[in-house]
Amino acid sequence: MSKETQLKVEAIKNGTVIDHIPANIGIKVLKLFDMHNSNQRVTIGLNLPSSALGGKDLLKIENVFITEEQASKLALYAPHATVNQIEDYAVVKKLALELPEQINDVFECPNTNCITHNEPVESSFKIFEKKEDIRLRCKYCEKVFSREIVTER
Repeated sequence: MSKETQLKVEAIKNGTVIDHIPANIGIKVLKLFDMHNSNQRVTIGLNLPSSALGGKDLLKIENVFITEEQASKLALYAPHATVNQIEDYAVVKKLALELPEQINDVFECPNTNCITHNEPVESSFKIFEKKEDIRLRCKYCEKVFSREIVTER
């Protein structure tokens, strides 16, 4: 690709860059962290070319730093994404994403008969990977759901 045809995305001075998000997941990540309501500058790249993924999404969020807890939630959506903390235009920290073993009080159980819908208990899921698919098992009803079913609610 020649320099004239390459797209350039402005560098950020301080903040977080989340790269290698699977295509069409970037908007979900924005909503997960409520970044679409932020007053900080957010640069969004959707369906960008990627030799590894075919297509990818990219998020640059100025003056916001992703916590370890947020990184584990991000792993549900994009387990192979890269998260770089930027300070003074340089990468100062890379967060390795790891699927959490468990996630509490973030997603509703898709099983409408689950006790979490009628009792004052927080949802809780055990998380595991099966053949590249991320699955969540509800602590209460013990039903297993694909990540897409749980996170789309």
